[in-house]
Amino acid sequence: MTTRLLLKLQALRDDSERGATAVEYGLMVALIAAVIVGTVILLGQGLDLKFNEILGQIG
Repeated sequence: MTTRLLLKLQALRDDSERGATAVEYGLMVALIAAVIVGTVILLGQGLDLKFNEILGQIG
C-alpha cells in the first residue's frame, strides 16, 4: 500500500516538473524571438540607409 502511494506521488511530481520545463522553454523562445526582432529592426534601418546612399550614388 505504501509503495503504491509513493509511486503515485512520484508520478504527480514528475508531471509538475514537466509543466515548469515547458514554461521555461516558452520563456526562452520568447526571449530569443524578441532578440531576433530587435536585431532585424536595427539592421534593417541601417541597411535601408546604406541602400539609399548607394542608389543616390548610382542614379
